[in-house]
Amino acid sequence: MRKMLAAAVSRVLPRVAPKPASRMLGAAGNSSSNATFDIKKCELYRLEEGPPVTAVLTREEGLKYYKTMQVVRRMELKADQLYKQKFIRGFCHLCDGQEACCVGLEAGIRATDHVITSYRAHGLCYTRGLSVRSILTELTGRRGGCAKGKGGSMHMYAKYFYGGNGIVGAQGPLGAGIALACKYQGNKEICLTLYGDGAANQGQIAEAFNMASLWKLPCVFICENNLYGMGTAAERAAASTDYYKRGHFIPGLRVDGMDVLCVREAAKFAADHCRSGKGPLVMELQTYRYHGHSMSDPGVSYRTREEIQSVRSKSDPIMLLRDRMVNSQLASVEELKEIDVDVRKEIEDAAQFATTDPEPPLEELAHHIYSDHPPFEVRGANQWIKFKSVS
Repeated sequence: MRKMLAAAVSRVLPRVAPKPASRMLGAAGNSSSNATFDIKKCELYRLEEGPPVTAVLTREEGLKYYKTMQVVRRMELKADQLYKQKFIRGFCHLCDGQEACCVGLEAGIRATDHVITSYRAHGLCYTRGLSVRSILTELTGRRGGCAKGKGGSMHMYAKYFYGGNGIVGAQGPLGAGIALACKYQGNKEICLTLYGDGAANQGQIAEAFNMASLWKLPCVFICENNLYGMGTAAERAAASTDYYKRGHFIPGLRVDGMDVLCVREAAKFAADHCRSGKGPLVMELQTYRYHGHSMSDPGVSYRTREEIQSVRSKSDPIMLLRDRMVNSQLASVEELKEIDVDVRKEIEDAAQFATTDPEPPLEELAHHIYSDHPPFEVRGANQWIKFKSVS
């Protein structure tokens, strides 16, 4: 078992940051306007060809990806702090370490495409357009949160983003349903349906696969394989950890989920596949979470601190992108440090608001049950208590 786990961890240790395969110097000083990098080849299932093995990164894209990943990282670390200070209560699942997944996926699809995910949703909330302030304020249950303080960590929403779902695997059929709506409307939009390696064993995921394949729905099923479902190593819970082959009759690919460029190119490939009418595709992102499964899990009872540190030092997605950009002269160390300072200030300002904004009043408890409905009364804890519901 230890050998199997060691082999799985080694798959998310992509060695060292690849050097640029080619370089084009820009007009400004010694900085480059773009560079081409070698990226890890995806493993394919029922596909004759897959995503490219090189990726072009412009300076503008690199700076954007770097800042976005830093925001997600710092936001999650701040959420950890606020939770320990008891400003955040209840469930809280952090995604630090997995930043390349949400940033790379967003870079590979259109803004009008659809995304639905599990309860480890904060990073995707941000890449889908929610502000750090609205996310942290939702986590603290305040009025300025993206769900008015009623959703918390697991239930945040934005345009074209459907959560944040608390039930393990429940987003699978919902994602297929969103893809069915896309096909029915003929709008050439797709749906990314994300779930974890633990949820991959749920029956409803298999049911969603069947319907999506039968109806050729434009749905990309994405398994974020961070090697551990709650406190259990994937090898101990799954008869097969080749999650990209789990669709059986659906094509699949396994992707280096610690490399934002690899994820981006795979997302573009998958989106083109679904948009062209070929039906669904299963994508496995091999990634790693630094925190435990949730804030109630210290994360070191089923894995060693040395393992976590090894991934941090060799495969950290932010470190890999930073090294690429500096080595190819897309950005200087000083520029990236300035971004780090700006990000820290943005997070601190958002946290200050999130801890001082007022909580929603009791009178609004039943508001927003429907998106568009005449006001009506909702019974409270007993028949004499009534709350008014307003859309």
